[in-house]
Amino acid sequence: MSQHTAPLVVVMGVSGSGKTTVGQLLARHLGVPYAEGDDFHPASNVAKLRAGHPLDDEDRRPWLEEVARWLADHADGGGVVTCSALKRRYRARLASAASRVFFLHLDGSPELIAARITARRGHFMPPELLRTQFADFEALGEDEAGAAVPIDGTPQETAALAHAAVTST
Repeated sequence: MSQHTAPLVVVMGVSGSGKTTVGQLLARHLGVPYAEGDDFHPASNVAKLRAGHPLDDEDRRPWLEEVARWLADHADGGGVVTCSALKRRYRARLASAASRVFFLHLDGSPELIAARITARRGHFMPPELLRTQFADFEALGEDEAGAAVPIDGTPQETAALAHAAVTST
C-alpha cells in the first residue's frame, strides 16, 4: 500500500480464528474504520447457524453483498471488515467491490481454533460447525491480493504481523 492510500482489508478465516479481535486492533493501528462482518448477516442466517445448520451459498449471497457494499463505501478512505471469505468465489465478489481489497487470512490449526471457539461465549456460531468451515475453506491463490498470518501468538502479536503484511504491499 502506498503511504497516501489507506488500506481496505478483509480479515478472513474460519470462525474462532480471531477475526474480530485482530480486525479491531488492525483498524486502530491503521487509523481506519472497522466493521464486524457478522453484523451484516440477515436474521435468517443467524437463526440457521444457532440451530446448528451450516450456511449454503444462497444463504451467504445477501451477506456477501452487504460486506461488498461496505467495502465499496469505504474504498476512498480505507477500512477493515471481517468476513470468513472461505471460498475463492466469495473473495472474488468482495474484491470486485473496490479496486484494492487486501485479504488477510488468520491461519491456525483446527485444534487451536476448536479450543478457542469452545471457550468463547455468546456467539451464534456453534463449535460443531467448525468442521464444515475447514472443509469449505480455499486458501488464497497467488493471484489474490493478500497474505496469511499465523494466529498462535497473542492477539497483539497477530495484529502486529497483520499490520506488517498489510503495510508491506
